[in-house]
Amino acid sequence: MSVIPFRPPRAPFTVQPPQQPSRRAIIVKWLRKTHGWIGLWGAVLGLLFGSTGILLNHRAVMKIPAVQAQESTVQIPLPSPAPGSPQALATWLRHSLRLEPEPGRVKAEAARSVAWGDTSLVQPARWSASFTSPSGNVQAEYWVGNNFVTVKRAENNVFGTLVNLHKGVGMSVGWILLVDTLAGSIILLSLSGVVLWTLTNRRRTVGIVIGAVSLLAVGGLALAAI
Repeated sequence: MSVIPFRPPRAPFTVQPPQQPSRRAIIVKWLRKTHGWIGLWGAVLGLLFGSTGILLNHRAVMKIPAVQAQESTVQIPLPSPAPGSPQALATWLRHSLRLEPEPGRVKAEAARSVAWGDTSLVQPARWSASFTSPSGNVQAEYWVGNNFVTVKRAENNVFGTLVNLHKGVGMSVGWILLVDTLAGSIILLSLSGVVLWTLTNRRRTVGIVIGAVSLLAVGGLALAAI
């Protein structure tokens, strides 16, 4: 006759509830998502402004001959009767030359006396108007009394157009506000990156030293440029 060994009853199977994430983990997860979405928003504009920033940074010392403009000058006869004011002249030029941008600067200089050797001459009044866009600009000059207006035109190449987009030349308020969102995203990326590094890395002293050195370097270069 065989003896059946005694086996103690098994403990009932229980499912452990998942641990609640800590507050720090929630903050890190939220920061990572925010950091990623902000970086995605500024990726395209950042590529544009980064490449044109290199061209602008090297335009004086280490010149990169990428930005070029084709210039031309013509003299256009005025209609009869001639425009009676600088604004009327700018409006006529915009319609006759089919210029898209609105006149940016319209100026009028009054007639004045100028020295010419031992005599004094009266220089007639001078009117000027400019039409600026990222792809080029048009400058008009008219001396009151002439029957023509001198128009100078400069057409930029692709790099020149991109640089003008970087500087906001001839752009509307909408473009300026769009660029402001890029600047704000860069600030948010910097702040969220610092906070993420602090929360996920134990070597905080190294981060503080790197941040302090970068601030001192930027501050020193800024003071040296003043």
